[in-house]
Amino acid sequence: MTSKLITALSLAVLLMAGCNKKSGSTVRNSNKVRVGYIGLTCEAPIYAAYEKGFFREEGLEPELVKCNWATYKDALALGSYDITHHLVMYFLKPIEQGLDVRFLAGIHRGCLRVQAGVKTNIHTIEDLKGKRIGVPGMGTPPFVFANRVFGTHGIDAGKDITWKVYPAGELGLAIDKGEVDAVCNAEPIGSLLIAEGKVRNIADQIMDAPYKDEYCCEVIANGKWVDANPDTAARATRALLKGAKWVETNPRAAAVMAVEKKYLASTPELNTAALARLRYIPSVHMAEESVHTAGREMKVAKMLSPETDTEALAKRAFMHLDGVTDEWIKTLEVEKVAGGQVSPDDDIRLIAELVRQDTGDSCCRRKMFDQPDQDPPNLADPDAPCRETNAMAAKQ
Repeated sequence: MTSKLITALSLAVLLMAGCNKKSGSTVRNSNKVRVGYIGLTCEAPIYAAYEKGFFREEGLEPELVKCNWATYKDALALGSYDITHHLVMYFLKPIEQGLDVRFLAGIHRGCLRVQAGVKTNIHTIEDLKGKRIGVPGMGTPPFVFANRVFGTHGIDAGKDITWKVYPAGELGLAIDKGEVDAVCNAEPIGSLLIAEGKVRNIADQIMDAPYKDEYCCEVIANGKWVDANPDTAARATRALLKGAKWVETNPRAAAVMAVEKKYLASTPELNTAALARLRYIPSVHMAEESVHTAGREMKVAKMLSPETDTEALAKRAFMHLDGVTDEWIKTLEVEKVAGGQVSPDDDIRLIAELVRQDTGDSCCRRKMFDQPDQDPPNLADPDAPCRETNAMAAKQ
C-alpha cells in the first residue's frame, strides 16, 4: 500500500512540475491542442506555427505550454501537454522502457557535434580513445550522440573515455584551461567554438554519414492522445511541419521573431547564426528511417538493452497519420519574407563578430548558450543575475 501511495504521489508531482499545467482528459476529435516547449533555439517551428497562424489554418485552437527540461519526457507521457518536437535520441531509451509517446514526422537535422581542441593531436574519432571529454550533462543529447559515434568505431564509452560535466556555455573555457581534450555539444555552441578558433570538428551531425541524413528532432506526441485524436494529431503535425519549412525559408526572420516574442534568452544575431546552420526540411519517410538508425546504433553503444529488438522498437515508436505524407510535404508552400534569409557563409561570420564584441561575463554567456543541450541541474546557478554591461544583449 505504501509503495502504491508513493508511486501515485510521484506521478502527481511530475504532472504539476513538468509544465505547470494540469493534465486534462482528451476528447475525441477535439480541435484544441496543447503544444509543449522549453524555450530553445531549435524550437523555432513551434513559435512560427503559433505566431504565423499555421495551427489555426488547420482548424485548431493551440495553447503553448511552457515546460522545464528536467521533467519534459514525463510531462508529455503523463498528458501535461499533447505534442511537441524534440530529440529522437533523448526519447528512445524511455520508449524502450515503456514510455507511451509516438514520433510522427521529421523536423530538422544537424544540431550535434563532437569537437577536439585545436592544440591537441586529435583528428579522428579513434584518436579520442583514452581522452577527457566535456559534456553539458550525462544523458544529454550531445552525450548520447558521442556514445553512438564511439560505439560504431569500437570505442567503449564507459571504459575508454573520461567524461567531465560543465555548463554548456563553459565548454570552451574547459578547452582553454586544458581540463578536457574534446567536447560534445549542440548548436549554437559548436559554431561558437569553431568561430573562436578553439576546436576542430571530429564528428558533425550535419556533415557526416549516416548522421547528415538523419533527423535529430521529430514531432512527438502523447500516445493516448494520438490514439484518441488521430485527426487532431495529424493537423497539429502538419502545422509544425509547415512551421519547419517556414523557418528553413526564413531563418533570419524566424530567429528575430523568437527573440522579440521572448520565447528564449538570446540575441537576434546569435539566434540567426544557430538557425542558419540547421536544416529544417520536413520529412516522414526519412524521419522513420532515422528512428531505426538511431535505435540500432544506440544498441551498439550499449545505451539500449542487449535484448531489445530495435526494429520492433522503431515500429512501436513511429506512427503514420492520415494526411501527413511526403507527398503532402512536396505541395507545401510558405511565404518568403523580405530580408528573412541568410547567405550560406553568413552564420560563421555572424558568430565571429559576436565573439569579438562579447564582453559579458560567463553568467550572461551561459544564459545565451545553455540550449538545447543543457540538462538541469546546471553546475552553475541557472538563475544567477546577469550584468547590464553585456555587449551582446545591448545590441538588441
